[in-house]
Amino acid sequence: MVQNLYEGNILKNLLRFSIPFLIANFLQTLYGMVDLIVVGQFTHAAGITAVAVGSQVMHFVTVILVGLTMGTTVLIAKGIGGKKEKILGLILGNSSTIFAIISVIFTLVLLISVNHLVGLLSTPKEAFQDTVKYLFISYLGIPFITGFNIIAATFRGLGDTKRPMYFVTASCVLNILLDYVMVGFFKLGPVGAALATFLSQIFCLVLAIKAFKQNGKIKVKKHHFKIKKALWLSILKIGLPVAFQEGFIQVSFLFITWIANSRGLEIAAAVGIVEKIICFLFLLPSAMLASVSAICAQNIGAEKFDRSRKTLFCAIGVAVAFGLFCGILFQFISPTVIGFFTKDTEVIKFGSEYLRAYVFDCLVAGIHFCFSGYFCAWGLSIVSFIHNAISIVTFRVPGAYLASVWFPDTLFPMGIATLSGSLLSVIICVIVYIVIEKKRVKIS
Repeated sequence: MVQNLYEGNILKNLLRFSIPFLIANFLQTLYGMVDLIVVGQFTHAAGITAVAVGSQVMHFVTVILVGLTMGTTVLIAKGIGGKKEKILGLILGNSSTIFAIISVIFTLVLLISVNHLVGLLSTPKEAFQDTVKYLFISYLGIPFITGFNIIAATFRGLGDTKRPMYFVTASCVLNILLDYVMVGFFKLGPVGAALATFLSQIFCLVLAIKAFKQNGKIKVKKHHFKIKKALWLSILKIGLPVAFQEGFIQVSFLFITWIANSRGLEIAAAVGIVEKIICFLFLLPSAMLASVSAICAQNIGAEKFDRSRKTLFCAIGVAVAFGLFCGILFQFISPTVIGFFTKDTEVIKFGSEYLRAYVFDCLVAGIHFCFSGYFCAWGLSIVSFIHNAISIVTFRVPGAYLASVWFPDTLFPMGIATLSGSLLSVIICVIVYIVIEKKRVKIS
């Protein structure tokens, strides 16, 4: 089903698109969170650390793959907005070929380097082997994750976020059941959690392929899979900067994980749990980014530029309201939330300190996520990469390191350090937006 996103009420279109996307991303994030909860119930701090570190690495891999497929979403959305539906099959075919090659290479490189990566993250020795096993199994699921995200990106370009939500819902239910079977009944620990997720990912891809064939909106033929250089470059021009942007963000998280791991098992577990919670809270800013990029792309394709700008500011309003609500709420409920994952009082103490500060990044980052979606719709995703790279290198990672050195007995300052990078990103985004709009007005 194709959804027309360049007509009608802007807020309604934004919510109609973003809510199913948000639910689907929530359920995907729930994979790792459920792994962590179940393993925490049946094992000890070492098992928690293994799943926390391993799932953080897999989240890094997943967001890069999702970022790469952003080019597919934007080009299909522009095709829909410009009523150029004959090119859609070629876009999807070329996307499938490109990302199939990338996923295979990605998988092989990660499998070969798994021990080295776990060592680089300063994973506590008690959790080292479990982390390696968790990641090895998880890496085998990368081609299936890629396949699903190509189909999901295509549906988003068509304006349909409900179908991917249905696929992920079914897969998540299966994952939860398998977690309790593998970890609770068979006592396989982190290995069982990884197996549960791997099997669920295969199931999710099968459902997506079946639904896409039934949809019938885009006809893909054999010659569509033959790479067209110009189209390939167009897809990667949008997708690569987004992937690198997400990669930089996740690398910063991994650096913070490395800093935490070097400070002991309890702090490592606390930071791992909080990173999971933050990944959950960042789902709405991520949904705004994807929604703004797809909706604005359809509007740009239809040459409705004022609507695309109004969509951006509507999304910023939603993101700021959500971030402010979470920032206030978690000042009161942080210990309770951390307590869902562990009964270790030291882990709860350190985790609560970190979460109370870190949660405000959801508000600030929500603003530059919306701008990033807008830039992607215009084919300027390189801007998003640049502002994130600058903020991470100059503020986020150095700030976290210095906070850990200057304040060794608390994690609160390390959480505050993340805000400085996001604030810089917002400033850069506002400046770039003003420049772009001035140039557009002059041209028109």
